[in-house]
Amino acid sequence: MTVRDIAAALERWAPPGSKLSYDNVGLQVGDPAKDVASVLVALDLTPAVVDEAEAMGTDLVVTHHPLLFKPIKRLVPTDFVSGLAYRLAQSGIAYYAIHTNLDAAPGGVSFALAEHLGLNNVRFLDGMTESLMKLVTFVPPDHTEAVRAALAEAGAGRIGDYSECAFTTTGTGHFRPGDDTDPHTGTPGTLESADEVRIEMEVARWDVGRIVTALKQAHPYEEVAYDLYPVEQPSTQAGLGAIGTVDEPMPLKAWLEVILEKLEAGSLRYVGDPEAMVSTVAVCGGAGSSLVSTAMAAGADAFVTADITYHTFFQPLAPDGTPRMALIDAGHYETEWITERLLVGWLAERFPDLTVRATKHRTSPMQTFTQR
Repeated sequence: MTVRDIAAALERWAPPGSKLSYDNVGLQVGDPAKDVASVLVALDLTPAVVDEAEAMGTDLVVTHHPLLFKPIKRLVPTDFVSGLAYRLAQSGIAYYAIHTNLDAAPGGVSFALAEHLGLNNVRFLDGMTESLMKLVTFVPPDHTEAVRAALAEAGAGRIGDYSECAFTTTGTGHFRPGDDTDPHTGTPGTLESADEVRIEMEVARWDVGRIVTALKQAHPYEEVAYDLYPVEQPSTQAGLGAIGTVDEPMPLKAWLEVILEKLEAGSLRYVGDPEAMVSTVAVCGGAGSSLVSTAMAAGADAFVTADITYHTFFQPLAPDGTPRMALIDAGHYETEWITERLLVGWLAERFPDLTVRATKHRTSPMQTFTQR
């Protein structure tokens, strides 16, 4: 088992192309060909995590938050970020980050948070926009099923819980093969026409390269004609946040107690009526300010996330000051530490021969001070 094998599996689940534009994910330190017997998982890379990895003889560290967000100008042991990278390189430990692409993945961070809080019927809160394309190609009738199957195998045609979704129509193709061609049908230099089937399938933007390669391998034509069109609708295969329902409706004050206990949070910041009933809950692990209006539009009674600014807490208020939705800031670490458990379980299930552990350390540098 190599770093490359593990990275490839993670990237089938959470394609790097689905990350947000500012992010930096993937292998950040190490050799892709390195053999891996043990993996350490953490939310953040900290000195304590590196100490733990070195003491355990870990081959690969996987974190949610990337160490290297921006290019570093020097790799020296005296800076915090470059110093950690330097230590990993010296110790021969590979390091992989899986961040907003895991946020966007089905069953990703927000799904894990929702399920940890006990929500049911969990689905994406907001499907990722500008992520879909329509692939159209033209195939001889006797190759239609082979090409369609190859495209589906490569990941085309996934819509919600349905797979292999395609639309076909028949028509006539016209072409004149060049003098040096070897056409599937017809004679070089002669204007030809042939019955063809038009196949249309939805594809994710980050899967286009792999799917077009599969198309060309399965298609009988020497020159494969295909079109790619942007699709102006949210993806059902990638998104941000999650939304679901509680087992039994409860007052907000009771729901706040659930959050404190489940997320092991020392405190919460919130706006909302403590007596208002909570049934539908939206969540977003980490910074979810951009989804407040989306959660309200989706009919959420409460939205659990982190990094809410002072002025954002005004957003759920009606003109008379009444909260239309409870907005709860439970803390960035508190809404994402469950990612460690998510990744350990996912890796252990798919790589049973690996030793996979979560860090023993709380990686957040923040502490809560309360008046006694």
